[in-house]
Amino acid sequence: MNIIYGSELSKELKQEMKVQVDAWKAEGKRVPCLSVILAGDAPASLSYVKGKEKACKEIGIFSQMHHLPADVSQEELERCIRKCSEDPAVDGILVQLPLPKGLKEEQAISCMNPQKDVDGLHPMNVGKFFMNQPSFVPCTPLGIMEILHKMGVNPDGKHAVVIGRSKLVGTPVARLLQNANATVTICHSHTKDLKELTRSADILIAAIGKAKMLDDSYIKEGAYVVDVGVNRTEDGHLVGDCNFDAMVGKAAAITPVPKGVGPMTITMLLKNTLKVYQMREKYE
Repeated sequence: MNIIYGSELSKELKQEMKVQVDAWKAEGKRVPCLSVILAGDAPASLSYVKGKEKACKEIGIFSQMHHLPADVSQEELERCIRKCSEDPAVDGILVQLPLPKGLKEEQAISCMNPQKDVDGLHPMNVGKFFMNQPSFVPCTPLGIMEILHKMGVNPDGKHAVVIGRSKLVGTPVARLLQNANATVTICHSHTKDLKELTRSADILIAAIGKAKMLDDSYIKEGAYVVDVGVNRTEDGHLVGDCNFDAMVGKAAAITPVPKGVGPMTITMLLKNTLKVYQMREKYE
């Protein structure tokens, strides 16, 4: 039984990226830059942004922070996004979600330069992704695919069950699994006989948002389980959507929470930023 720590895989990938960035610096090239736009002071968002700033420092790229007040207007937010889009020193742009109440997320994302959209949320990137054209893909699904590779499982011909259909995780990871030739079942709150479906899965991706909802009765022997859920218990602990202790002896490989998928999301954000940089350097 393998416990796959995304935190350890993240370190390996960041070290590879640091070597690449150091090589560019040695050649006298400019340093890649990620611009993060944060509106408000939500604790979770502040924590995520600090994690991104730390990760940028670890691989040696610039992190540009635009911290806007919670009562920022839609016009002011979009002005900031457009400024970053037009700035030749900026490679990647991330608008930290969720935005404060009253702001229109889709409208804000749509005014971004899609070629700098390292979170893969611009309508143009979403459309290209689902048409199997080169595009940017949301970071958590990319991290999940890296974890499956680390688990040593090839999705080709496997039955993958994804619980959750969000635009950030469930829907895009299902598409990535399809592209890898898996047979994919997407489950959600209206799915009947959920346990019957999950017990037939070779690969189970849990992205529900309900603490320890799934136990070992939901998986078959030797399943590969990726737990995307991050839920805080009453005593302040973080737990996943899966009952890790119950599943750990039955699954062929499983990710813990914390130190599972979370660190890989930020790592894939860095990877997408370097991808933009390389594309821009090639054509400039």
